[in-house]
Amino acid sequence: MTLPQHRAAWLGRHIFPHEAAVRQWLARRPSGWGMDVDDIIQESYAILAGLERIDHIVSPRNYFFEVAKSVVLRSLRRSRVVMIDAPAHAEILEVPEPAPDQERLLSDRQELEQVAAFIDRLPDRCREVFVLRKLRGFSQKDVARDLGIAESTVEKHMVKALASLTNAFGRGGNRRNRSSRDGERDFETERRDAQG
Repeated sequence: MTLPQHRAAWLGRHIFPHEAAVRQWLARRPSGWGMDVDDIIQESYAILAGLERIDHIVSPRNYFFEVAKSVVLRSLRRSRVVMIDAPAHAEILEVPEPAPDQERLLSDRQELEQVAAFIDRLPDRCREVFVLRKLRGFSQKDVARDLGIAESTVEKHMVKALASLTNAFGRGGNRRNRSSRDGERDFETERRDAQG
């Protein structure tokens, strides 16, 4: 089989950079599963090279891991030797998630702090309803009962909270310029009105 130029380029650009990680992951599996790491890698490349289409592959890294995993599982099914402790090693076949880099962790932490700040700025009752419904997973009926309010009031507070948060997120947490308000009420005005 002759590999088309575009497929070879795709393999080199999107799959080959992850080979070392796949090899490390495979090396942690128990010995005696019927295949050598080199054989698994080679068969994985053959499968990837033989795919009719690749446009459905969103994450080549994860796809490579999944193909290698399927090669191991196929080998286990064909194997006449049944490992007694194979179920105990099932977690070894879980595809590892790539570790986030420090920049991503910092960015995520800052974003989470911003979301918490937006929620803290909600009017008191809206915040209570929002936290119970969206963060604690209470039903509308349970929130109404716990707060001693009607279900329709819970719904109104949720609508108000979601509108305020959507408005705040849409502006990146910044207030509108005076010239762009044109009679619209800002986040702080809505907050004061809802509390009063």
